[in-house]
Amino acid sequence: MNEPYTPVLERVITRPDPYEPFLLSQGIRFGDLLFISGQAGAGENGRIVAGGFRAQGEQAFANLRRALQAGGSSLQDVIKVTIFVTDMAHFDDVVALRRQFFSNPYPADTIAQIQALYTPEAMIEIEAIAAVRLPKGQ
Repeated sequence: MNEPYTPVLERVITRPDPYEPFLLSQGIRFGDLLFISGQAGAGENGRIVAGGFRAQGEQAFANLRRALQAGGSSLQDVIKVTIFVTDMAHFDDVVALRRQFFSNPYPADTIAQIQALYTPEAMIEIEAIAAVRLPKGQ
């Protein structure tokens, strides 16, 4: 008799891992689901990229892609995304970024304006829940 599959929590790690000093995980994989922490528009040096909202948004999506891949997933497997912006005047830019990085069927989405992110320079942060494509039989 086969024992039931019991998923375990697995930490997603990327290198460099800017979250480690703050006792956060880039993401957590639980079975065939992947939960990715908020990804801002910071480059590998940990600093917010220059170029305004669109540049930060593109970097945030690149960081999201990297964290998803480290957890065995991809942008195409995102089920739910939450996008935080510090100014809803960038809503059209958010829609353009979604069109650039996601495809049909688009993930469920929440876009919210918040007062501030972890640093005053940050204008966008993206968190996601994604499916993990497990090999057959697992």
